Formats: sequence, C-alpha cells, structure tokens
Amino acid sequence: MSQPPQPGEPEGQAPDPGPQPGQPYPQQPYPQQPYQQQGWYGAPQQPPPSSNKTALWIGLGVLGLVVVVAVVAILGFVAPGFFLSDTKGESAVASSSSAPASSTQDTATQSPVDIPSARTELPKRTTPLADPTECAYPADPTKEAAKKVNPPAAGPTPASGTSAVTVKTTAGDIGLTLDRGLAPCTVANFLSLAQQGYYDGTSCHRLGVSGLQMLQCGDPEGTGMGGPGYTIPDEIFPQLKYGRGLIAMAKTQNPDSGGSQFFMVFGEAPLPPEYTVFGSISDEGLQTLDKVARGGVDAEKGSGDGTGPPRIEVKFQSIAVG
Repeated sequence: MSQPPQPGEPEGQAPDPGPQPGQPYPQQPYPQQPYQQQGWYGAPQQPPPSSNKTALWIGLGVLGLVVVVAVVAILGFVAPGFFLSDTKGESAVASSSSAPASSTQDTATQSPVDIPSARTELPKRTTPLADPTECAYPADPTKEAAKKVNPPAAGPTPASGTSAVTVKTTAGDIGLTLDRGLAPCTVANFLSLAQQGYYDGTSCHRLGVSGLQMLQCGDPEGTGMGGPGYTIPDEIFPQLKYGRGLIAMAKTQNPDSGGSQFFMVFGEAPLPPEYTVFGSISDEGLQTLDKVARGGVDAEKGSGDGTGPPRIEVKFQSIAVG
C-alpha cells in the first residue's frame, strides 16, 4: 500500500526510502566524497501532530538513527573493505600490496620462474684441438669499439687447461671456470678483455626467463649492439648443447662475428650448435643468476620478444682472474 505524499512533496512521487535494512552496499570503488551527496538520506519527513512526549521520543529516535548511519558511513569511508565480504576484503588487501618492492631481496621473490635444478654437462670435443691452436682477431669492419681496448695477441694459443674467474657484480658474485680445451681463442679473448677492465662498469642488458633462460652481458653500450672493434672465430662442433650452468658467446647471424658479448645460461636454452661454449658457472654464480631471474624482466624496455633488461640490475664491478 503506497503512502500519501507528505507536505512539501510533489504529487505522484513517492519518498526515497534510502538504503533498506539488509541490502548489501555496491561492491565498487567508492567516489571521493561518497557520503556528501545532497538528499542521500531521502526527502525530509514532517512528523505528525503529537504530544510533546511522543515528539521527544521520535526526536531521540531520529537522532540515534543519524548517529548510527554517520558511524557506518565513516567506517566505510576510512576502511573501504568494511562493506565487503571476508574474501573480497582479503583480495583488496592483496591487490593493494602487489606493487613492486623497493628492495632487491623482495623483488627477487616477485616473479615465479620455473628454473630447472639439474646442471647441463659441459660438452666435450670428440677430437681434441691442436695444442697450441692458431688464433686471429681481425678488425670488425661493421662497427667501432664501444670501449677502447686492444685485441689479444694473435698466433699460437694454449688449447688445454682451465682458468678460474670471479665476476663481482651488484647482484652478487658469479664464479666461472673457463675451458681452453673447448674454445682456446674465446678464453684468451675473455681473459684479455677482463684484464684490461673492458667489462668493469658495464651492465647486463638482456634477460630471458622463459624458453631461453639466460642473462646476456658484455656490451659497454648496454644495447646489444656494442663490441670491442674486432671479431673472434667461432669454436663450435656438432655435439654442442646448452643448458643450466654453461657460458657461451653471443654473435650476429654471420659466422665468426663474436666479440665481447656472452650469455650465462641458468635454465633451458634450446639453441642450435652455433654458439661457442667456453666454460661453466659456479653454484654461487647460479644462485645469483636465479635471484636475478626471479626478479623478472623489464619488458617495457625490451625488444618485444619477451626478453629485456633485468629488474635487478647486474653491473660488473670487477673481474678477478685466478
């Protein structure tokens, strides 16, 4: 049964009853001023004629209702999750705390990355190289050196034994064992660049965490286009495979086009045997790479293939040989 219009209310317009008891509030983001809208409580009502006592009780009741509604409004404005169910309240809290963390340790746990735990065995040549082996480092006609450096001495180069290297970076130490039996010219080049300080102060510019799981470094320009101004020969063979714990040289699509850039594999790397493998990564080094991988890729600065600069910066501070 409809109620008659109250004094001061136009004909044919029923009063706005306001929020009904038990009716849930809309689960939407609240406006900036949700409880300052004119008429939110409905049209003002005129009390019927009554005794002073009745009017007093009605007045107290209205006052109490206003106080209760005001308290609920304040709670809803201060704590938006107040009107939500427990599940949605937890979701709101979780989403509000999902911004990238500022510390390296927290950032390292932001992105779940599926990293295999098993190492890939270092490949072996079925036929050993001549020891020593002749190496040459011709000038690169396509680009100038990104950083002034001298090429290694050309000529006979030892093709047996290993060399231990510790790369100190802002993300942690990375230990390497370089194998001359696999790639004598490549090892000689890496050691020469390291001893001349070529890598000092450079940052690793490309991280891949799915499909190709590796960190690429060695370009002073930080673009993937820089090199030492000369090239080194490919030292490849059909049995080459790539995987967790191996380090290999980067190159262009042309043969014998490597220079200073290399990549360290911490997971899967389904690549053809076209990239020179020249050593392995220590357990401590893999822990550093795993941390960087879990920090994620800054895809906005990448090339669109899913790789890009790591969110946890890896800047080379120094390289110790031996």
